[in-house]
Amino acid sequence: MDHVLTDLNGGIGVITLNNTARRNCLSEAMLNGIEQSIQRLVASGARAIILRAPKGSKVWSAGFDIRELPDPGIDPLGYNDDLATALRAVQNCPVPVIAMIEGSVWGGACDLAVTCDMAIGTPTTTFAITPAKLGVPYTTTGLMRFIGAMPMHIVKELFFTAQPISAERARELGLLNHLVDGEELEAFTLALVARILDNSPLAISVLKEQLRVLGNSYSMSPETQERIQGLRRMVYQSPDYGEGKAAFVEKRKPVFPSSQGAGQPGSAPQ
Repeated sequence: MDHVLTDLNGGIGVITLNNTARRNCLSEAMLNGIEQSIQRLVASGARAIILRAPKGSKVWSAGFDIRELPDPGIDPLGYNDDLATALRAVQNCPVPVIAMIEGSVWGGACDLAVTCDMAIGTPTTTFAITPAKLGVPYTTTGLMRFIGAMPMHIVKELFFTAQPISAERARELGLLNHLVDGEELEAFTLALVARILDNSPLAISVLKEQLRVLGNSYSMSPETQERIQGLRRMVYQSPDYGEGKAAFVEKRKPVFPSSQGAGQPGSAPQ
């Protein structure tokens, strides 16, 4: 099965997430397919790329495939892992990538949507970022993307509660550029892309790279980087991480050991 479908018409590339049986979860095959499709479409002359799910989807993507998380002790979201690589492919793509979102967006798929250059949703669109529900440490790069998109206190609410937010609130917070009726989604997105295609491809490519560099131009000392990595290691080496993965597979509510008094935040290295 092709986990993604690609199409190119009039300079507009379309990547369709194509594993609805697994709610378009971001498996290794799906993530590799996204990366390779971006490369092929750009090489074939695409001037903009739309990332979508099949029309009428109730779930745009269920997020990272939890079954593919490594065992405790191994960083689940390393720099060279599939999710990080696919997100960099979107970020570094020389043409705009627009997320056309119908249905709910979960976990790492929220990061995918935020990494896209623009996002257009419908009233059925919701966002829930869920690493805390699974006992998974999130990447510093991913957190910085959310901090760049929303106020810090909103990022904290999303990550701490792991609860979905509505399309209306997502639009208010800036997660969505536009919110349109489901029947208008495709036509609206294509019209927006058509306006992009009226402009200079070179200027847009340079602008996108300028904005990427400026968005990443924050400084961090080596000591701070090491401390952050140490904090993340506390989580993926903990019993909480193993319990989160096991509870997901067994379709039950997790019982995190740290909620019983072990591994409290106060023990985090200073």
